[in-house]
Amino acid sequence: MTRTMIARATPKAGQAERLAALVETLAEQVRREAGNIRFEAFAEDGGAVVMLEEYRDDDAFKTHLVQPHTQEFNAALEEVATGGASTVTDLASLASEQFASPGIRGVDHAGLTVPDIDAATRFLSEAFGAVTLYDVLPADGPDMEGEGPEAELGLSSGTRITHMRLVRIGNGPCLELFRMKDGAQSDPASLQDLGLTHLGLYVDDIDAACAAFTAAGGTLLKGPHPLANNEDKVGNAGIYGRAPWGTLFELLSYPGGIDLPADAVAPRWTPHP
Repeated sequence: MTRTMIARATPKAGQAERLAALVETLAEQVRREAGNIRFEAFAEDGGAVVMLEEYRDDDAFKTHLVQPHTQEFNAALEEVATGGASTVTDLASLASEQFASPGIRGVDHAGLTVPDIDAATRFLSEAFGAVTLYDVLPADGPDMEGEGPEAELGLSSGTRITHMRLVRIGNGPCLELFRMKDGAQSDPASLQDLGLTHLGLYVDDIDAACAAFTAAGGTLLKGPHPLANNEDKVGNAGIYGRAPWGTLFELLSYPGGIDLPADAVAPRWTPHP
């Protein structure tokens, strides 16, 4: 069972900026812990900081407590926080969302095969602000090939994976980029093709997003156009475009909201602002 809590730290006089900086540094470090699910921090009027933390289980939280960065943060609070420490309140789950089978969390990533990972990374960065997390398979490392990968990944005989990279765009699933060689490849999918056909990105300003997309080398289709049916509200719009290598992306925004059917079993998931 996950362990969820709220920690609150109130700065001593003149220590608000230092407390905020300490929390920002801690957030970066805690989010790298294998057992951390989320770490979000909020500032209250007066400079107090509230941290919402969730860990995989009690053992993950215990591991968090003995990390050097956690101990350093708690030691620093002795100087900057009222009372010399934060207050921690455990939270019990109430009205939690359950939209999948037990043990299934959600979409972790989508795979995208491109002709040149470095060029694709530049486009995704310039168009969407994507950040590179790490190379799963470095370009200068040994290729992934042979009967093992062919059987495990469904590759045609002789296909080699020469480069793999994980990137992230905002508050959503990661993209796993692949570069393949020596295997037959189809053209990028169109919307009428079977299987996964496009990636949709929520944007706050569709005109600005369109400008960035084209400046990065993408080609927009006709639009922006209104959304359809339940999504057709004032201010809602979408547009499709192709990346330089042909993959189809959709830019969409629905600040006017969506009319969910009365019998909808779940709200639509939307990336957090």
